[in-house]
Amino acid sequence: MNATAAPAPRRRRHPLTLAIALPIALIVLLVLFFMWWWDTEPEQFDPVAVTTAHMKSVDRPIATGAVTTYTLIRSVQTLMDKRGGYLSNDRLPPGVFMDNIPNWEFGSLTASRDLVRALRNDFSRSQTQSTEDKALGEADPLLNSPNDRWLFPSSESQYGKAVDDLQDYLGRLSDAPDGNAHFYARADNLADYLQTVSTRLGSLSQRLSASVGQLKVDAAPNADVGANVAPAKAVYVKTPWNKIDDNFYEARGYTWALLEQLKAIRHDFAPILRSKNADASLQQVIRELEESQKSLGSPVVLNGAPFGFFANHSLVMANYISRANAAIIDLRTLLGRG
Repeated sequence: MNATAAPAPRRRRHPLTLAIALPIALIVLLVLFFMWWWDTEPEQFDPVAVTTAHMKSVDRPIATGAVTTYTLIRSVQTLMDKRGGYLSNDRLPPGVFMDNIPNWEFGSLTASRDLVRALRNDFSRSQTQSTEDKALGEADPLLNSPNDRWLFPSSESQYGKAVDDLQDYLGRLSDAPDGNAHFYARADNLADYLQTVSTRLGSLSQRLSASVGQLKVDAAPNADVGANVAPAKAVYVKTPWNKIDDNFYEARGYTWALLEQLKAIRHDFAPILRSKNADASLQQVIRELEESQKSLGSPVVLNGAPFGFFANHSLVMANYISRANAAIIDLRTLLGRG
């Protein structure tokens, strides 16, 4: 009769191993939690409502251009005050591991840069040879500081100074006796700004559509009429797989800020829009942009075939952006009419 073999003794884990493993596991869980918590796009706001509340708090009347200016201020403040703060220049976990919200921030920042440039060069000046507003002249380069700078001066500090300059312009924009700022709500000023917007939307639409690959036909460079040049060639363009969600969230950020800006412009430019019968066209742009801001029903940005089984979120976003751009082109046509 064979004797039953004795069970092998259990190996006890060394206390030092547990002392190292448990804190590491806890740190990893905390990083993952904050990555999930911070990976949230800010909510939309009502430009007219927030401007009214702000101007009431500082005891200033709402002048023409105040809604557009404060909407720009609120958009920049949202970049820095949203959940997790400003992430584009983070060099430590969890921000350094995130890319969706930083790309969203860059898209929103691009729209804010375009608007502050329009304020400086067009909206605040009666003609091309007018003197520019000093505060806007300082806010423009500050807001165009690199978006990923973390050493002194950091991106946040530069954008904060830009907000201060915009607040200064907004305060002088009121009807107070000491006010010496101006906002000219003219059709030509608005048309010039919308031209910049149209260019941005067209570029975003092309980049989003390239998620599935497309043939792009480009004319030969420097081609003059009647010159002997090579015929146009079709080039296959496809976004790398690791850049698809980057383009998507950049477009989400840009359209988020643009939507707020156009709602503000609808208020400040209301008389000229009605006189040009262009208010319906602007409303159509706003409606398309609102559709582009609906919640993403997937934890990841899907990149299915154009008519495949799975969705392609980039193509859906490109569709809304293209339709908004088409409405902007119609709007610019109406503004250009006498």
